[in-house]
Amino acid sequence: MARNRYRPGRTVAAFFIGLALAFGLVAINGSWSPKLGLDLQGGTRITLIATGSPTSANLEEARGIIDQRVNGSGVSEAEVTRQGNRFVVVEIPGKTNQSLVDTVKRQAQMRFRLVACSASDGKCGTAATTPQSPTGLPTGQPSVLPSSGDTKKSGKNRAPLAWAEKIKKKSQTQPSSSPSPSESASPSASPSTSAGTTSAGSQDVASVTAALAWMRNPDDAAKKAFDSYTCSKNSVSQNVTPDGQVVDGDAPGLPLLSCEGSQKYLLSPAVIEGTQLKSASAGVPQQQVEWVVNLSFKSDGTQAFTQVSRSLYNTGEQFAIVLDGKVISAPQMNGVITNGQAEISGHFTEASAQSLATSLKFGALPITFEKDPSVETVGPSLAGNQLNGGITAGIIGLVLVMLYCLLYYRGLGLVVISSLVVAGLATYAMVLLLSEGAGFTLTLPGIAGLIVAVGITADSFIVYFERIRDEMREGRSMKSAVEAGWKRARTTCVAADTVSLLAAVVLYIFAAGVVKGFAFALGLSTLIDLAVFFWFTHPMVSWLSRFTLFNSGHKLSGLDREALGVTSRPTPTTVEVSR
Repeated sequence: MARNRYRPGRTVAAFFIGLALAFGLVAINGSWSPKLGLDLQGGTRITLIATGSPTSANLEEARGIIDQRVNGSGVSEAEVTRQGNRFVVVEIPGKTNQSLVDTVKRQAQMRFRLVACSASDGKCGTAATTPQSPTGLPTGQPSVLPSSGDTKKSGKNRAPLAWAEKIKKKSQTQPSSSPSPSESASPSASPSTSAGTTSAGSQDVASVTAALAWMRNPDDAAKKAFDSYTCSKNSVSQNVTPDGQVVDGDAPGLPLLSCEGSQKYLLSPAVIEGTQLKSASAGVPQQQVEWVVNLSFKSDGTQAFTQVSRSLYNTGEQFAIVLDGKVISAPQMNGVITNGQAEISGHFTEASAQSLATSLKFGALPITFEKDPSVETVGPSLAGNQLNGGITAGIIGLVLVMLYCLLYYRGLGLVVISSLVVAGLATYAMVLLLSEGAGFTLTLPGIAGLIVAVGITADSFIVYFERIRDEMREGRSMKSAVEAGWKRARTTCVAADTVSLLAAVVLYIFAAGVVKGFAFALGLSTLIDLAVFFWFTHPMVSWLSRFTLFNSGHKLSGLDREALGVTSRPTPTTVEVSR
């Protein structure tokens, strides 16, 4: 069977097509300048002031959570530091939009509660009837739909429903005119309420059941508090105690008075806590255009959410998702959710959905901060000529490498120059794409990482060219020396680049702050070096070996006898074949 002939032109053409596609994506994004870090262009400083007297451990934990939120991708170069015993300072490069400020200051205490009363229907104690669509699903309201996942989980609901437990214990010891939890539960309640449930399980299920019963028949004190409660720009959430007192706060075991804009709600004690949330992410479902927040619950939250969804499905009743005491959505159940995965749909934009998902994903802050943090614009931490100095140093280093290779390798030096130019274009395209897609921010240490990579790229060329020279000293023609030298050089270059890449990965994982940017830039440049080496440098050398200027040992090729260090050109090794 005839051996397939290597076609270097096709490889180079495919490489340039990929490079053109990268710049096409950059053109679509419309940004031709990378995002610069706080040290080069300045940005926004957000100062959070803790309330009370938090411990050093709690303040450090809060700092770590906020750092995870703003540096979720690991390359945005935001700086989060503690100052004193009450302050957490967040410095974010560039212009900061309000959604990022909200992400930083949000406490992320999420709770699921049941809606007993809302101002739109004027009814309390009996769920309002919401208009139904022809399919039987509520219309004009946010909704929670079952996720497409089918993995079922089990476990006990350990939501802290202290107030609901008081109702249960009271009904067991004293006569009450109100319906008991078991009498008020929806006919579609979870089967786990059966007599076969264990004692511990009954205690857990009764908490959700009691909340359902209270939702459908709240006490008079809560109704009275709801009637007098008003929503305004500065309104705060309030709890209703069992003795009818109204206090500011968001205690999970007490009914809550809260707002969603101008809409006020009377909510049951919490049925699910944010600590029972496994993960949260934002996205657009297939064949839809609106953003949603995807939630996945742990096993204990799954059981409670299953019971709630069965009780509220197709009833027109609502439950509320409460974040830091504020209602962010009050959807209806459009399906029975048994796998602990759901989608929150409503009036989300991409920014608000991403902000909420990020806050929920990285957990709640262990301490509270004052309501209005200090937000100010800051200038670059380095002098304005530092960026120009870094770029100038990179250009000087690149030019010196090119001149050396051109003088030493002559004709082959043209391959070095073109390879470095192509590597620079590929690096620039990737930096722009990552700036838009992953929030990559270029700092002075990042620029240093890109400059260091120039030496790594040049090393690959030198190893390859010296291997070719060694093969030619042994008597091979350039054409065969290129292929023989490639087989030996690629192993060496891959091993060297692998070591460099591993060093960048380790540094990225264990480093902090701007050092991550250096490691990321170094790793990115190393990967680009491999791509250029395999798909541009080697094909170009193979293509040049077909020209007489190079395979004849011309002085301008850099492969003449003087350059090879031999007094006479070795006779190519031949093998006689007997006929």
